[in-house]
Amino acid sequence: MEFASGEAKWRARLGKLRDAVRQELVTRQLAPYLPDQPARILDVGCGQGTQILRMAARGHHVTALDSSREMLALVTAEITPGMRVETVHGSATELPDGPFDVVLCHGVLMYFDDPAPVVRSIADVIRPGGLVSLLVRNGDALAMRPGLAGDWARTGQAFDDMTYVNRIGVTARADRLSDLRSVLADHGLRTENWYGVRVFTDQVDDAPVPEDFAALLACEERAGRTDPYRQVAALTHLIARRDE
Repeated sequence: MEFASGEAKWRARLGKLRDAVRQELVTRQLAPYLPDQPARILDVGCGQGTQILRMAARGHHVTALDSSREMLALVTAEITPGMRVETVHGSATELPDGPFDVVLCHGVLMYFDDPAPVVRSIADVIRPGGLVSLLVRNGDALAMRPGLAGDWARTGQAFDDMTYVNRIGVTARADRLSDLRSVLADHGLRTENWYGVRVFTDQVDDAPVPEDFAALLACEERAGRTDPYRQVAALTHLIARRDE
């Protein structure tokens, strides 16, 4: 699976509603777990760098890693004086030397046939007790998007087949929560909590951020923390810790 073929389409959607909902919810869901003191943080597959730049603005020492030089250029363009940001061009399976206090890996595992190599690389660089944040396509609700669109052939397939073609035309893969928890446990990473992202807004395509965005976010945030809503979200946000 290869993200590069859809990268230009992905960049064109930055700042639109679906992207804004994802970034704001992940920020809110992650905030209670981040260290209060300056920490060493790695973002694996940082994309445009929304999360890692926000953390740098809070005083953390961050490393933004991506396989795309164009993405890293977007990050570099947003660095302001005083931010401690290092950019690294590289693969999600070959990470910079740790240990890191926090490792983020958002929207990356879906482009790997098997999540284990990436999880292994993260486990190798996170310190004991360190925090891991993963954002994946929700395999337990993969039939929701085509079902709501009335595409019954793809809906039937999505109950059992964890591969799909995403909005940027790239074949990707979803993770069931129970399976991903098992992969994490195999590498010494204990699941601490999980959330849903984009319960109500996943069907929106290229829409601008609306005037009532705050109210929208309040509903999405509550749904992302509450059963059964979070179970049918488009994305699963999983928080784990490295065993001491």
